[in-house]
Amino acid sequence: MKYINPVISGFYPDPSICKAEGKYYLVCSSFQFFPGVPLYESDDLVNWKQIGHVLTRKSQLPLEGAGSWGGIYAPTIRYNNGRFYMVTTNVTNGGNFYVYTDDIHGEWSEPVYVQQGGIDPSLYFENGKAYFMSNGEDDEGNHGVTQCEIDIETGKKLMPSKTIWTGAGGRFLESPHLYKIKDEYYLMAAEGGTEYGHMIVYAKGKTPYGPFENYPHNPVLTNRNLGGYEIQGCGHGDLVEDENGNFWCVHLAFRMINMWVMHHITGREVYLVPVTFDEN
Repeated sequence: MKYINPVISGFYPDPSICKAEGKYYLVCSSFQFFPGVPLYESDDLVNWKQIGHVLTRKSQLPLEGAGSWGGIYAPTIRYNNGRFYMVTTNVTNGGNFYVYTDDIHGEWSEPVYVQQGGIDPSLYFENGKAYFMSNGEDDEGNHGVTQCEIDIETGKKLMPSKTIWTGAGGRFLESPHLYKIKDEYYLMAAEGGTEYGHMIVYAKGKTPYGPFENYPHNPVLTNRNLGGYEIQGCGHGDLVEDENGNFWCVHLAFRMINMWVMHHITGREVYLVPVTFDEN
C-alpha cells in the first residue's frame, strides 16, 4: 500500500483509532475548542473523511475557564458489541469521562464520569468486562498507568484503581492503551513529552493486570536525536488490525519548517506506520 504522511494534516493531535463493520474510525484531541473531538472515517486507513465531532453539546463539553492548556486531552475510541465509545479527559471541568453511540453518524450520549484520576484514559473490553485505564495515581498513591474495572453502563468502579506499569523509564508517561495479540497483552504508551524527545514504548504481560515486562529494545517508534529530519515528535500512538491481519499504528508528529529549523506551524498531525512483531 502506497501513501504519503501525514495522512491527516493540520492540527489533529493525539490520534486514536478503531475498526468497525469494515471501516476505520479515528478521533483526535480538541483542547479548548468547540465542538470537541473531531471524528474521521476511512475505508483504507489512508484516505480520511471528517464525519463530524463527538462532543457537540455544552452538556457534553463544558469549557468555562479553559485556556490554551485546558479542555479535552487525548481521546480514545473503541467499538464493543455494536456500540462506539469515546473516552477522554476534560482537564478543566469534570475529569475523566466517556460517551457512547450506536450510530457513528448520529449523536453521542451524555458524559459518563469515572472516578479515577490522571489523563489520557483508555478502555479495553474482554469477556464481558470493561477495563478503564489512565496515567496518573492509583488509590494508594502510586504513580503510573492505573487501571480498574468499571460497570460500563454507569461508569462505577468495581474495584480499586491499581498501578499496573510505571513505564520504560522516560519522562511524562502518557497515552496508555491495552491490546490482546495472540495470547499476550501488550501495554503501549508514550514517553518523552510531546516534543523532540517523544517516543512510543511498550511492555507485555500474561493478564490484563500484568505483571508487565518492558520490551528490551524500547522505544519502538521515535525520531528523537535525529537531526536533519523534517518529521519530528513521533509518539502517542494507537494500534489497529486491518482486514488482512496486518497491524498499523497511527501516531502524532509534527513537521518542522525546514529540516534544520526547529519550528513548526501546522501543529501535531496524524501519521501512519506499519507494525510488525519481533518474536525474539
